[in-house]
Amino acid sequence: METLTFSLEMGVVCAMLAFTVFLFVTEVVRIDLAAILILVILGILSYIPAMSNLAEVSHLFDGFASNAVISIIAVMIVGAGLDKTGLMNKVAATIMKRGGATEARIQPIVAATVGVISSFMQNVGAAALFLPVISRISTRSGIPLNRLAMPMGFCAILGGTMTMVGSSPLILLNDLIETANTSLPDAQQIPAFGLFSVTPIGAVLILSGILYFLLLGRWVLPEQASADRASVGQGMSAYLKRVYGIKANVYEVDVPANSPLVGQILADVNLENNLYIISTFYRGKTSMVQVLTAEIAAPCRLAIIGKKSVVETFAKRYGLSIFPELDVFAEEFAPTNAGIAEIVIPPESKLIGKSPRELLLRKTYGLSLLAIHRGEETLSHVETEDHKPTAIGLVKFQVGDMLVAHTRWDNLTRLKENRDFVIITSDFPQEELRPHKVGWALLFFAISISMILFTDIRLSLCLLTGAVGILLSRVISIDEAYQAVGWNTVFLLASLIPLGQAVHNTGTAEWIAQQILTLLDGWPLWSLQTGIAILATAFSLVMSNVGATVLLVPLAVSIAVAAGGDPALFALTVAISTSNSFIIPTHQVNALIMGPAGYKVKDFVKSGGVMTVIFLIVSLVMLNVVF
Repeated sequence: METLTFSLEMGVVCAMLAFTVFLFVTEVVRIDLAAILILVILGILSYIPAMSNLAEVSHLFDGFASNAVISIIAVMIVGAGLDKTGLMNKVAATIMKRGGATEARIQPIVAATVGVISSFMQNVGAAALFLPVISRISTRSGIPLNRLAMPMGFCAILGGTMTMVGSSPLILLNDLIETANTSLPDAQQIPAFGLFSVTPIGAVLILSGILYFLLLGRWVLPEQASADRASVGQGMSAYLKRVYGIKANVYEVDVPANSPLVGQILADVNLENNLYIISTFYRGKTSMVQVLTAEIAAPCRLAIIGKKSVVETFAKRYGLSIFPELDVFAEEFAPTNAGIAEIVIPPESKLIGKSPRELLLRKTYGLSLLAIHRGEETLSHVETEDHKPTAIGLVKFQVGDMLVAHTRWDNLTRLKENRDFVIITSDFPQEELRPHKVGWALLFFAISISMILFTDIRLSLCLLTGAVGILLSRVISIDEAYQAVGWNTVFLLASLIPLGQAVHNTGTAEWIAQQILTLLDGWPLWSLQTGIAILATAFSLVMSNVGATVLLVPLAVSIAVAAGGDPALFALTVAISTSNSFIIPTHQVNALIMGPAGYKVKDFVKSGGVMTVIFLIVSLVMLNVVF
C-alpha cells in the first residue's frame, strides 16, 4: 500500500470538515443554509490552481441530480400519493388499535415495522412513507412528534442491515469482494454473501434500537412538548363546553342483537333520550352520514354524543355496553379527519325555512348537527347550562343561524364552494382525500418496489417510475407533488455531496485511514476490527456511505490478510458500520425527519451518540458470533 503524503489540499479539506461540524453543532445559521455555504466556499476555492482537486467546478452541482437526492424526491412524491388516498390514516389507526395511545407501546410497533420494511427497500423510502403515519399518530394520541420520529428514523437506518439489499453498502459489497478476490490466493478467496446472511445481525441491531428508546428514551429524546390537540373525543368535548356550554362527550356503545333498541328510529332515540347518535358501525361499515329516519339494526355499535350520566342511563335501559375509549370510531373522530365546524346561514341560502330533517342534512351535506346558535341562545339535543334539550332536527333555519356540526374535513372543504353556507371554521386540514385512487397508488408503489427488488435498474429511476405513475393517474397533481417535497432536505444533502467527494478525491480519507491503521499495526485482531468499524463510522458521517465502503473495503481486506484475520469478516464489518450514522443529520433519513419533528443538531448528538456506541458494540459482537 503506497504511503500518502499530507498535502495542502488535504489540509483545506480537513479545515472544511471542521468548519462544517462547527456550523452544524452551533447552528449559527440554519443547517441547510450551512450546507449551501460549504458548497459555495468549496466551489470558489476550486478555482485556485493549487486546489483544483477539491471539486470539479463543471460538476459542482451534480449532487442535485445524484441517485440519492432524486430517490428522496421520488419517494416523497410516492409517499404523498399514498397519504392522499387515506391509506396512511388507516395504517396509523391500525397501529393505534394495537398500541393504544401510549408512547411506550406505539414506539416499538412503529420502529419494528419500519425496520422490517427498510430491510427490503431503501431506508429513506421506509422513513418517508411512515412520516405521515407518525404525524397522524402524534395528532391523535397527543404524543409529540419529536418523541416518535427519531426512534422511527433510527430503526429505518438499522433495518438496512437486515438483508444484503437493505442498504447501498451491502448491495455493493459482493461486487467489491469479487474485485478483491482477483488479488487473493485461492485459499483466501472470499465467498459471496447471500441475501439473508446478515439477517441475525440486523435483527439484533433493530431490537437494540427499540430497547434503547424504550429504556432510555425519556432522557435521550427531546423534552416532551404539549400536544397541539387533545386526544380523540376530548378536544371536541372541551370546545363544546367552553364555547356553547354543552356538557357532552363522545362514547362508543355496543348494541347486542337482543337489545330493545333494535328497530327504533335514530331520530326518535335521539329526541327521547337527550343525546345524539352521531355515527353507526354495522356489518363492518362505519357511517356518519346515515339518514336519521333509518332504523337501528344489530349487532352494531353506536357513537353517541351526550352527558356521561345520560349515556350511562341510556345504556342501562337498553342493555348496551359502553367502551372505555373509542375503538371502531377512533379513525372517524380523529382530529386529522373530522371535528367541530361552525357554519352560518347567509341571507340568500336555500336552507332558510327548512329543518335539518327536511333537508336530510347529514346525508346530503355530511353535517351531524350538534347545536344551533341563534342570537344569544344555543339550541341542542343535549342539555346545556342555560337551556333544556331541543329537537333541533325539527327547527327551521333562519338567516344568521350558526350551525355547530361535527363533520369530516373533506366534506367541509367541499362545502366551501356551496353558497348556501358561510364556513366560519378555518383552522382545519383543507385537503380532500381521494380514497377512490388507492388502487392506482398501491399499483405504482408495488411497481416501484418490484423494480427495486427484481431488476438492476437504478434506484432513482425505479422510484421515479412510481412517482410519475401516481401523477399520471391523478392520485395527486404535479403542484401537490412539488409541495410534498421537502426542499430543505434536498438542498442539505445535495450541497454536502461535493464535500464528500473532495474528501475522497484529494486522498484525505485514505490518508486518515493510513494514519489510524498505522497506529493499530501489531494490535490483536479484535482491536483491528474495532478500529476499522470506528473508521467506517466516522467516514460515513462526512462522506457518502457508498464512498466510505468503496474506500475502506480494499483496505480492510489487505489488513485482514496481513494480520492473519478473516478478510470476509473485515469486509462485512465495513459494510455494516457505514450504517452507523446517527450523530449528525448528514444521513438521508436524519435529514428527512429533522424539519418535521423540529430537531436540533444537539438532539442528534445527544441521542445518536449513545446509539452509535450501542451499534458498535452490538454489531461487532454479532459479527464475530455469526461469522
